[in-house]
Amino acid sequence: MFEFVLGIGILLVLGILFLMFRVGTLVSIARKKKDEVGTSNKVNALLLVLFGIVGIVSFLWYSWSEFDRYSLPLASVHGADTDQLFWITMYITGAVFVITHILLIYFSYRYQYNEKNTAKFFTDNHKLEIIWTVLPAIVLTLLISKGLMVWGDIMEPAPDDAEVVEIMGSQFAWDVRYPGKDNSLGEYDYKLIDATNLFGMNLEGSESWDDFSPLEIHIPVNKTVLLNIRARDVLHSVYMPHFRLKMDAVPGMPTHFKFTPTMTTQEMRDKLGNPDFNYELACTEICGRGHFSMRKLIVVDSQEDYEKWKASQKTWLQLNPDQLVKIPEGMREAAIVKSGIDREEVKNLEASL
Repeated sequence: MFEFVLGIGILLVLGILFLMFRVGTLVSIARKKKDEVGTSNKVNALLLVLFGIVGIVSFLWYSWSEFDRYSLPLASVHGADTDQLFWITMYITGAVFVITHILLIYFSYRYQYNEKNTAKFFTDNHKLEIIWTVLPAIVLTLLISKGLMVWGDIMEPAPDDAEVVEIMGSQFAWDVRYPGKDNSLGEYDYKLIDATNLFGMNLEGSESWDDFSPLEIHIPVNKTVLLNIRARDVLHSVYMPHFRLKMDAVPGMPTHFKFTPTMTTQEMRDKLGNPDFNYELACTEICGRGHFSMRKLIVVDSQEDYEKWKASQKTWLQLNPDQLVKIPEGMREAAIVKSGIDREEVKNLEASL
């Protein structure tokens, strides 16, 4: 509330100063003062210098004092390289921003209107043009080359023992699917998607029988995780800020992202002194009116806790035994065994049909 009142007060003061300046200008015109233009330029030049000093000092002060609020702690291996790239780029562009604005303000003040001044004319300056063309080109080439190297590391094939998690975006929720004990996600077909089979799993393939779909995302610490990313309707975007992870979920065009978490949820809570901290998956693509609700909890476990969690999960077929009818009759027995469906439940289901 205080910030709002302060902002309103500043706007009112600026408005009053503007009106005073305009009144002074109109009075000068009415009196037909010869120095009216010169007076206006002096006032504008001084105001520009004042604005520049306040603006640059505020920019530097805020960036330093609020650093911990906008810089999230890091929890992934590749994130260190991503942060390094970001801050190198920020230092370069920030320095250029400050220097160019100081020069802009200086020249505006130094060369304000004066009847005694005369313009200097020159056609071109080849040396200057070469410098301001070649230098930015070299800097951009180095930044882009480093960025491509980091991107290449992320996009290269994941190791065979990587944990695979499939993420499906839809209006307005995230759904996830894990492979079961066979460590292989079942095939899918978008034509098979319905209200129950959200992933369009092909139940005629045995790899799908032990897949499971939990309510929250669990991943192990210090182990490579491969995210297979899809969208069911419109464009979404997978965003996990503490892992420096962002990848669009595009309908009809599966994407992926590989990363290695470095801190468990509990370790991060201890580091921040916040027992309520949680990693999260959010959507950063405005995908409709319910976009704000696309949030899913992420838990980073120790390897031991992660294995226990996986072992406690029920397969998708266990939770949806009525989907057995979509499996060829000669394969149902094997599906019952692999998915862990209770046989009594199967008997009750058959009796109700």
